[in-house]
Amino acid sequence: MNEFETRWPIIATMAIFFLQPLTMGAWFALIPHVKETLGLSKAELAFALLGSPIAMLLALQVAGRVVSLFGPRRLVMIGVPLQALVTLTFLIVGSGPALFAVLMLFGAAVGFNEIAINVYSGRLEKMTGRNIMNRCHGFWSLGLMTGAGAVSLFAFVPLIGVLTVIAVAASVLSLAVAWSLPRIAERSEASPALRRRLRELPPALLFISCFMLATTLVEGAMVDWAAVYLAERLGGVEASAGIAVTVFSGFVAFGRFGGDWLKTRLGAVRLARATTVIAIVGLAFLVLPLPVSFAMVGFALIGFGISTAFPLGVSAAAEMGDEHEAGNIAVMSTVALSGFLVGPPIIGVLAEMWSLSTAFVVLVPGLILALWLARFLTPASRTDSPA
Repeated sequence: MNEFETRWPIIATMAIFFLQPLTMGAWFALIPHVKETLGLSKAELAFALLGSPIAMLLALQVAGRVVSLFGPRRLVMIGVPLQALVTLTFLIVGSGPALFAVLMLFGAAVGFNEIAINVYSGRLEKMTGRNIMNRCHGFWSLGLMTGAGAVSLFAFVPLIGVLTVIAVAASVLSLAVAWSLPRIAERSEASPALRRRLRELPPALLFISCFMLATTLVEGAMVDWAAVYLAERLGGVEASAGIAVTVFSGFVAFGRFGGDWLKTRLGAVRLARATTVIAIVGLAFLVLPLPVSFAMVGFALIGFGISTAFPLGVSAAAEMGDEHEAGNIAVMSTVALSGFLVGPPIIGVLAEMWSLSTAFVVLVPGLILALWLARFLTPASRTDSPA
């Protein structure tokens, strides 16, 4: 029996998606502690936190070629332990600039790991003919929640101990699982594709990337501003307002676990359009003058509505040919990450001028455009010829 005919490669790939973000979730839970320990203001913390996305953007410019050269398996076996090692330094940094520098290392490691695991899962989808991308990203969301939950649940234990356990577990288990994965597309890895200019990129890849940008703008805005929005609606009860992010993240994971089943039955385009409409309805619940109870429904609908967008985009980019597979995913990921970078500041500036409810309105036109851009998620509607 061929090793790809067994379930192990799929199970192991999903395990990697769960293990890689464990330390990321732990870091997100540590942010308030680090802020207090270093005595940083909100502005100083905001500057330090920019280190990670800036480094990720830089890493994504070369990640495609690195993955093509060394292969996603090898990169995971090196990258995830490095990411875990950097995580251990968060508790010993002594200033905001030092935190910025450490977060740049962390962001670079995350960027390479993200491309590696997405390239491998894209190849596995093509090799097996099975839809697995949404479930893979569902396990990624679950790993993120697990890492954050472990730090919060064991708050009575010294943080360095909890963080060490998470880092060691993520490193050892990911190394063992990645080692067991079958090798895919070794010939293309031996001769990586040449770097392409912007005008040489397939037009469909740019359209897919714009679809991703419209959805990640919403995701970034919700992660950063959902709790603030709910706190304002509740009259400044910030602690309980954190449930907004929990509801949003939970429905992102829920949508991704069911996404492969839905994609098989609806197809990529109809699924993308249906979920995008759901996200628009969710935003309407936040924008319109409705009772605060509707806000929780809105966060749930938005979470479910944007949940399948990134997995669908990765699958579509991977299907555009083996020669530039890693590069296509890197380009798409770069544009998608830009949504996380620019979305929250735009919402913040507009909210300062008017209100968060009004600021959320600017996300709607992008989602309406995404309804049309979704047509490029299927091979029948795109071409690989240069623009």
